[in-house]
Amino acid sequence: MIKEDIINYCNSLGLDTLGFIKCREFTELKDFFYERRKQGLENEFEEKDIEKRINPFNYMNDGKTIISIAFPYLHDINYFDNGFSVYTRGKDYHKVVKSYLSKICEYIESIGGKANSFVDSNFLPERYIAYLAKVGFIGKNNMIITEKYGSYVFLGEIITDLEINCDNERDFNKISLFKECGECDKCYKSCPSKSINAYRKNSNICVSYFTQKKDLEDKHIKLLKGRVFGCDSCQNCCPYNEDINFSSISDFYPFDFMNKENALELANINNREFKETFLNTSCGWRGKNVLKRNALIKIRHNNGDISDIKTDSPYLKDYVDRLLNSNKI
Repeated sequence: MIKEDIINYCNSLGLDTLGFIKCREFTELKDFFYERRKQGLENEFEEKDIEKRINPFNYMNDGKTIISIAFPYLHDINYFDNGFSVYTRGKDYHKVVKSYLSKICEYIESIGGKANSFVDSNFLPERYIAYLAKVGFIGKNNMIITEKYGSYVFLGEIITDLEINCDNERDFNKISLFKECGECDKCYKSCPSKSINAYRKNSNICVSYFTQKKDLEDKHIKLLKGRVFGCDSCQNCCPYNEDINFSSISDFYPFDFMNKENALELANINNREFKETFLNTSCGWRGKNVLKRNALIKIRHNNGDISDIKTDSPYLKDYVDRLLNSNKI
């Protein structure tokens, strides 16, 4: 009964893709994480303490159930190709998802439970949790893919002390079989850096990661090819993203300034303008200078003139000099 009540409450908020698993340590991931470390596949954004990545009891000692919830973000509009991944176009998902999760936590508390919510605020393997909870499956592109919304979803989690009936979990070892993907390899072929391929997944050479990384080598700059933040190549080609349902979450509808060509505007932006615009998006957390750098790279890639763009930042001046003086970028 509690499970149905929570599902119905989520449905009343417009959330219809969620699942439940028992709160437990994900010991089956320990060897997987250590092997990734051994192969040098960890990146700077990953938690180095593997215990924190597999043990949800670090976040709630008396946790009994984890609820995984998908938040669709793709709207039924024409997304202008301006180098920004479509997930960045609307209001910052960290704030939007957190607001929904807070309401659900309040509801759980109203029926006698305790609840803690997370959206990019913990180190737990959220895609794996979503897979176990049958929110979706993990595809060859390393994304969680839902039946209704494809891979265009954000994920949020709630840990509660309520004992909720959960379906049997899926098997970790079956992920790598990619049963749902079958023989399809469109995402492998479309990946600009081959960070995903038939042999391994290496986020350290993912172009989306390069757009977020503070320091870039010339060879990585060359791979951006007009991307300002994020990369949608492996999603755009995925058959599971055809004929999907669109989001009804209005906060994810693109801002006007995020659905037009904005590289020159961004390259010249000041602090006040940044706070009023890009800081409110899902890429604003990375800060003004990294986004300005990426805009400069895009302008240069398109044979635009960046010599007159003024900046007091030594960080940006270095990139301007490199872009102007290199024929390889």
